[in-house]
Amino acid sequence: MSLHIFWLCFVPLFVAVDPIGVMPIYLSITEGIELHRRRSIVFTSVITAMIVGLLFLFIGEAVFRLLGITVGDFMIAGGIILFLISVSDLLTVEKSLRKVVRAESMGPVPIGVPLIAGPAVLTTVMLLIQEYGFFPTAVAMIANILIAGAIFLLSGHIIRIIGNSGSKIMSKIASLFLAAIAVMMVRRGIFTILENSLM
Repeated sequence: MSLHIFWLCFVPLFVAVDPIGVMPIYLSITEGIELHRRRSIVFTSVITAMIVGLLFLFIGEAVFRLLGITVGDFMIAGGIILFLISVSDLLTVEKSLRKVVRAESMGPVPIGVPLIAGPAVLTTVMLLIQEYGFFPTAVAMIANILIAGAIFLLSGHIIRIIGNSGSKIMSKIASLFLAAIAVMMVRRGIFTILENSLM
């Protein structure tokens, strides 16, 4: 595997994972959770994202064909999940207590999937493997997931800098952006289905 091919896989996956853009959403979801529990959440989310991504590398296209699922279907489902999460965050006042109760399960879902390994990442993986092959796509995907995990671990320093009030403001803003991203994913999924039906 040449460095050039690696970067051709790495860059689109970095855009798809979008660790900088997802970081405020991670802060929103984990607001009020102790540092050691957030580290555990990041670890489980990274492992989950890697497992899901590698499974898609091996069997994604075959499973889609077997179940009759299209990429558009997958984008719509992921968008609906993210929208429900964002609406819940926007309308719930005592969010920190609610998050602590289910902290053990939020690593795999929703942080691991669909925030890190979401429809955009899985779709990009399926396209890259056809263009550049399994190995460079797998290495680039794992590298991007590890970078996202590292950024999430460093996000605790940001909380200490901006304070609790700043964290709450960022939390609500991130939830609003998450809702917009969810709507965009649903819209793109619908357009993808319509384009495929017209071909």
